Amino acid sequence: MMSNVMSATYPDLFDAMSCYSGVAAGCLAGSPGSSPWTADPTCANGLIVKTPAEWKAVAQAMYPGYTGKYPRIMTFHGDLDNLVFPQNFQEQLKQWSAIHGVSLSQTKVNTPFPNYTYYRYGNGKNLVGYSVSNVGHFVLAEEEMDLSWFGL
Repeated sequence: MMSNVMSATYPDLFDAMSCYSGVAAGCLAGSPGSSPWTADPTCANGLIVKTPAEWKAVAQAMYPGYTGKYPRIMTFHGDLDNLVFPQNFQEQLKQWSAIHGVSLSQTKVNTPFPNYTYYRYGNGKNLVGYSVSNVGHFVLAEEEMDLSWFGL
């Protein structure tokens, strides 16, 4: 969850972020806590649904006046997540696709691994997502993919 918040709040400090089982930046705004256990459950339950333009405005309000580049985002989410519901994956993708001005351009099943569905936005350099079938909240960290995304 913090990857999205940090990317929106400090876009000038980060080139790229990866996120596992997160929520769109600003989804928890006004909540008494930031974890699924202490927060207002509306966000974690996937009940905060906005248009891409609305999510973009939420993120841009986190750094008013910023006109520079935003970090590249790679996000993973299990399709059986009952702690941070999978609708949040879609909300993240809507937010960052609007920020980067890209649309869904490709979907591939079983890529890069069995049970993964790959979502490429634009040319795939600024936003990609991976939905993992039959996985709950704890998606395994894909360190090699993360390091590659970061250019390391």
